[in-house]
Amino acid sequence: MSQFSEHNFKGEKALIRVDFNVPLDKQTQAITDDTRMSAAVPTIKKILSDGGSVILMSHLGRPKDGPEDKSSLKHLVKHLSELLGGTTVLFANDCIGEQAFMTANMLRSGEVLLLENLRFYKEEEKGDEKFAEKLSKLGDVYVNDAFGTAHRAHASTAVIAKFFPKEKRMFGLLMEGEVSSAEKVLHSAQKPFTAIIGGAKVSDKILIIENLLERATDIIIGGGMAYTFFKAQGGNIGNSLCEDDRLEMAKELLKKAEAKGVCIHLPSDSVIADKFAADADTSASPSNNIPAGWMGLDIAENACAQFSNVIKNSKTILWNGPMGVFEMEKFQHGTKAIATAVAEATQKGAFSLVGGGDSVAAVNQFGFTDKVSYVSTGGGAMLEYFEGKELPGIAAVKA
Repeated sequence: MSQFSEHNFKGEKALIRVDFNVPLDKQTQAITDDTRMSAAVPTIKKILSDGGSVILMSHLGRPKDGPEDKSSLKHLVKHLSELLGGTTVLFANDCIGEQAFMTANMLRSGEVLLLENLRFYKEEEKGDEKFAEKLSKLGDVYVNDAFGTAHRAHASTAVIAKFFPKEKRMFGLLMEGEVSSAEKVLHSAQKPFTAIIGGAKVSDKILIIENLLERATDIIIGGGMAYTFFKAQGGNIGNSLCEDDRLEMAKELLKKAEAKGVCIHLPSDSVIADKFAADADTSASPSNNIPAGWMGLDIAENACAQFSNVIKNSKTILWNGPMGVFEMEKFQHGTKAIATAVAEATQKGAFSLVGGGDSVAAVNQFGFTDKVSYVSTGGGAMLEYFEGKELPGIAAVKA
């Protein structure tokens, strides 16, 4: 594996696996959030400024039966050109095949070619070797800059690297940043190390909590998953979200934490609602004694203060998952309070890593993106990394 920043791409065609799986407006096919595209710009620009050319490959959506207009990457060409300061972006209506190879062949220094959706071929998700080999013939150097798909053993992420010699395969700047930030938190975190875990289900986060019990000093649990822990301890949670089949597991996690000296913080009070709706009647209640017919949809004042205090005294912070239903304005106060505390701790010198779709959306929405140390673009990949799994897209480049 070669170091991207030290490599000179002059005269080379760089085949980059990017993650341009961006949301599109159903009616107009306009991009509604370009975070993933803009995250790849520094990598593309470095190659172009070296005097190289760029061939981009990505998936978009989940096309079932081959090509379909709504999943075509042609919808991204204009915006990508704008992100690259007006650089012309050529488009190949296939990712392999004659037109793709001819256009790639004729590509000159400083030019950019975007290939059609990789998932129009079933071979991509199957990790098909012949398909990966065909893709590999398009470029001289392979750059993986798609952390969001690093946990998938697909042709363009995990198989293709073997067709390039070690010195011609590498991570792009985005991937380098993702991997080094994640490794910093997992393997060289300064203590106190606080992990903030939110979201709806305990079952989605069991492995990450178990892995963090070996590393964190404090684990803050918010969101719907907190009520499974309260019920496991004999609390009344009204109509709050709860996974009844995970009660024993929740008890087990609390026991393990105690044995390891890890402090698990559950929200002492909740903002409760009489229905799951933006116009619901709301009140505050102790989280372990919610009246029948009511449900907890956010953390309340005491929990906000308690959690913020823990966060502000931390030197390393990992945040994955919101504290409530932050999409509804009535229930976003808790998530916003956490974002504020993470930003303040970062300002005081803590290293903070925010990962997972909803936490990233919250940080963006509240304007804290540049106030935390690192915002990860890879939801599922970040989760699996923190569960302690080896990610195929990372292993393939390092092999």
